[in-house]
Amino acid sequence: MTEPLSSGWVQRLIDQRAAPTAVVLTEGEDQRVRQAASQLTDLGVRPILVGRWRADLSREVECRSVHELHTATVATRLDTLAARKEWSAEKRQEAGADPLLVAACSVGSGEADAAVAGAVSPSGDVIRAALRGIGLAPGTALLSSCFLLELGTGVPVAFADCAVVPEPDSEGLADIALSTARTFGALADREPVVAMLSFSTGGSADHPTVRLVREATALALQRDPSLRIDGELQFDAAFIPSVAASKAPDSTVAGEGNVFVFPNLAAGNIGYKIAERIGNASAYGPILQGLRAPMNDLSRGCSTQDVVNVSLISALQAAGADRTAVVG
Repeated sequence: MTEPLSSGWVQRLIDQRAAPTAVVLTEGEDQRVRQAASQLTDLGVRPILVGRWRADLSREVECRSVHELHTATVATRLDTLAARKEWSAEKRQEAGADPLLVAACSVGSGEADAAVAGAVSPSGDVIRAALRGIGLAPGTALLSSCFLLELGTGVPVAFADCAVVPEPDSEGLADIALSTARTFGALADREPVVAMLSFSTGGSADHPTVRLVREATALALQRDPSLRIDGELQFDAAFIPSVAASKAPDSTVAGEGNVFVFPNLAAGNIGYKIAERIGNASAYGPILQGLRAPMNDLSRGCSTQDVVNVSLISALQAAGADRTAVVG
């Protein structure tokens, strides 16, 4: 992602919070992260930079060492995690020095609102820290991801899963649908209309992967009867009203979809890149979802603008986070 996040979303973030949203940036040694931290102070975010690099920072940027993130509640969360995982004393000490895990525990314990990492750290390490320190949201069994895309017309849509789950089963695909609907509602401030995508529309073809999409649709609707969701749908039927009228005239979703759930990671990853590179959509993500509170991953090839965008998205997610579950 290289385009600035929509000014409307940024303004909504600034307006909706009585106090700036606290976002921990774990990789303060990276110049891109430091530059982003300086910009975020004017955008409704209170960046907490892990490190002590002040030479090229504005005065408003808060810098802390990993040790300084260790409040009593964070230490308690680490101790609980250590007991649950049956860590040795040495492993517990190593965990307490890991900026990814300590940042995640800061978010999980409510000391911070969100965390962003990955400019230096591998994605697997970021995801593992998020699952351990924050845990999954109530009723969610799977961490997944989505991309928020802004089309050339300015219309926002979401694509999922494009980065995390390679081959979800029907339960997993239902989880992805529900999580993406929540993410889209929080970020775009619109009612999610979920299209479960396939190469078939309403029984036009039969195949195990088509049946999987149908089963996932039924499971998602069972878990949230108020959700506007339908599947299986081909993309043209899900998005174009004239095609929907022909292929799926009785669907409450066809022709109006704004959340598109792909049957597997290959389709989702290919799909968002086509939309971005050929369709000239601005793509923001991957956005991790399914956590109790947000922690998002950066590409190691990210730009300063990417760090700013992911931090703003994390702050918007934080507004709707449910922190009621225990350590995962």
